[in-house]
Amino acid sequence: MIYLPDTMVNWPWPRTINPHFEDEKVEVDAWFQHFRIACELSNVFFIFDDYTDFANEAAVTEMVNIVLDALHHPHKTRPEGECILGEIVRQFWTRAIQSASLSSQRHFLETFTEYLHGVVAEAIDREEGHGKRSVNEYIKLRRYTVGLRPCFFINEMGMDLPDEVFYHPIIMDLAECITDLVMFDNDIASYNKEQAAGNEEHNVITIVMSELGLDIGSAMAWAAHYHAGVQKRYIDGLAKVPSWGPSIDVLVKEYIDQNVMWARGNHSWYYESQRYFGTKGPEIQKTRLVPLLPKANRRAGV
Repeated sequence: MIYLPDTMVNWPWPRTINPHFEDEKVEVDAWFQHFRIACELSNVFFIFDDYTDFANEAAVTEMVNIVLDALHHPHKTRPEGECILGEIVRQFWTRAIQSASLSSQRHFLETFTEYLHGVVAEAIDREEGHGKRSVNEYIKLRRYTVGLRPCFFINEMGMDLPDEVFYHPIIMDLAECITDLVMFDNDIASYNKEQAAGNEEHNVITIVMSELGLDIGSAMAWAAHYHAGVQKRYIDGLAKVPSWGPSIDVLVKEYIDQNVMWARGNHSWYYESQRYFGTKGPEIQKTRLVPLLPKANRRAGV
């Protein structure tokens, strides 16, 4: 059995459902449009992840170039016979730019491009072996490949957040904290499924086990300790957020309040969806125990 530490037990923000959820099921308005774009962005990540998880560097680079071209030329018809990723991303971005602020569009293109380049780096690691990457090096790369920073676009698309705010060191550090919380929780939850599929090399549990000579349980405990430290860093950082004046401060508060819920939302999703634990997610969330899955034959690269 693997013990999954309850890393979010002391996180001050509880699991909550968006208060607009029930109303928005019947009300078609700007919020619903943003909600649809959020769902489509999630689908983009899932599909891109499935296409690239086992692909080599050359294949991933080709897919990244297709996606980037679709983002920068959303009104261009995709070439016949091209990987379907191009059309999927083109349709998503065509809808998104109809209602997203210009500043949010710029920030998304920047952070999503960083994510794509991170996935290429992961493919290179996969071909050359992950053993050369230290825990700290892995964390730096994983901050890109976890794909969270581009998701902040959903929270920003309805506002004009100035660059002086978006790139302020304290705001950037808070965003990095949320990224680290999601990244560690993702690697904790996904480790069992990934090790069974033979794709666990890009996972902090594997890297920690290798570098520090720990078993699974000890590596999980190490990750939980790191997670707790990031939580403290985030809460301490909130007190250091500067003021840019009333009209900007209200945007900053909304941006921070929405970003912080990514940590709780993702943590809940790991157990309430069936991606990592099938139908046993709620039970595993209570017991914190998951049976170690047997190794399966690794499927061929894409």
